[in-house]
Amino acid sequence: MSRATRSYSNEFKESAIKLALSATSICATAKSLGIPEATLHTWVNKAKKSGNIAVTDVNGTVNNVNVSQVIHENVELKKRVARLEQEKAILKKAATYFATELA
Repeated sequence: MSRATRSYSNEFKESAIKLALSATSICATAKSLGIPEATLHTWVNKAKKSGNIAVTDVNGTVNNVNVSQVIHENVELKKRVARLEQEKAILKKAATYFATELA
């Protein structure tokens, strides 16, 4: 038994990706468009890997986002948060130590 392969235009793919990225759920977007969820997930993942994605803000402005740069920035910020939490824990211990020494 052979499967029929559907082909979609590039314009449809781009609009589906933009809709999926602005929506809360990719699965719900796929159902509303009448395409398989796996297909839309594949398109979105390829768009994320390729780099620039146009994302619409709440205000309605369209911004081009470099996904790889955002991912890199996110990793760096997580490292920084972890370091700051360690520093905070050390300062709490030092404050507790000095408070008991002075009492």
